[in-house]
Amino acid sequence: MKKLLVLFTCFSFFQTQAQNLSQIYTPTPGNISARTSFEDRKFGMFIHWGASSVLGDGEWVMENHGIQVNDYKKLIKLFNPINFDAAKWVSTAKDAGMKYIVFITRHHDGFSNWDTKFSDWKITNTPYKQDVLKLLAAECKKQGIELGLYYSTLDWSRDDYPYETGRTGQKAGRTQKSNYASYLQFMKSQLTELLTNYGPISCIWFDGHWDQTNPEGSADRSSRVDWKYDEIYSLIHTLQPACMIGNNHHLDPINGEDFQMFEQDLPGQNKSGLSFQSASSLPLESCVTMNDAWGFKINDHHYKSYPEVIRTLVGAAGRNSNLLLNVGPMPNGEIGKEFSDTLALVGKWTKQFGASFYGTRGGPMPADTWGVTTQNKDFVFVHIFEKPNSNIITIPGEYNASTILVMNNGTWIKGNASKDGIQIDISNLKLEAPDLILKLSKK
Repeated sequence: MKKLLVLFTCFSFFQTQAQNLSQIYTPTPGNISARTSFEDRKFGMFIHWGASSVLGDGEWVMENHGIQVNDYKKLIKLFNPINFDAAKWVSTAKDAGMKYIVFITRHHDGFSNWDTKFSDWKITNTPYKQDVLKLLAAECKKQGIELGLYYSTLDWSRDDYPYETGRTGQKAGRTQKSNYASYLQFMKSQLTELLTNYGPISCIWFDGHWDQTNPEGSADRSSRVDWKYDEIYSLIHTLQPACMIGNNHHLDPINGEDFQMFEQDLPGQNKSGLSFQSASSLPLESCVTMNDAWGFKINDHHYKSYPEVIRTLVGAAGRNSNLLLNVGPMPNGEIGKEFSDTLALVGKWTKQFGASFYGTRGGPMPADTWGVTTQNKDFVFVHIFEKPNSNIITIPGEYNASTILVMNNGTWIKGNASKDGIQIDISNLKLEAPDLILKLSKK
């Protein structure tokens, strides 16, 4: 009897292991191809916008000011973006050199920016009435810009979201017991709409997992909720197999995810206090604001300068990452001049020097304070932001030492081959803001 029990236990163990192995996510060829295209694009626009924009105090205004749901939902009568122009939004991104857009479909306040059948708390019930996602999706297709969709797994307005164990949403005035099975079905229904009614979607960009964990940096970051990601992720990959899934949980990637993001940080940095995770082998993306807030904040004037944006973009590329740069349009639907003027300057730079980062991967040198390197199959690009400690920079690899082009002015300089790579004397080079770029030909 004991032998039979041991055999049965062993069989059960190996059966469980086999089931677990069979559930390991295997991306389709189309998804793998989408990952390569994603890494080639390098630069995208993040758009935080919705009913919260009316109050002009960022996308967290409901939580930060302790506004209860019944009061907050009065915004549905006030949100009327009469100056929304999908063509202008998309052309602003395209002219800046951005290759894709990630649009907020539903943020933590639960407001849906499309004509969903599963909630009355949506943009088509505002005085504006129109489905902005439909307009944006059509314009992205017209202008050749990929469209990804941000979707919050956290909700401050619904009773069925498990708010009792959340880090946020405790001041929203909810008293009814939550029901995650109901909330899960709601999310599945909305995601099905988004992936069925708006054409090809390049990615689903999840956010909110951290609401059910200890703070970033804690030894235990396990979730207090079983999100059923296996069900959510498989639904997405079934509806659109090439659609890439990312989750801003501030953790290492979870099975079923296709790219990894870093919030307000470049990979390997943790200035935000949110990025304790290491960079994985998945495609990487750094999402960064142009000022301090993500959504429209009327008194936030801490805008990044044009040189800061360029160095952030190139710094991301040198760390093998995309940059998803955020704008927070005004409640009337306009992207403010503080954003658009800087992006216009960025666009002039990307048109001139795009070859040094589009389609590249991280270069042969690790990122340094003075700059970074990027590379493709034929060239290495050395991006110099500030003077290094030494006038001699050594770039690992084999090169044609006589073909070092200073891209900024079209002049040529020579390097010296060594056992460690090629040595470049930059003592006579004038550093040009925001980025001095050297182009090396590989042998």
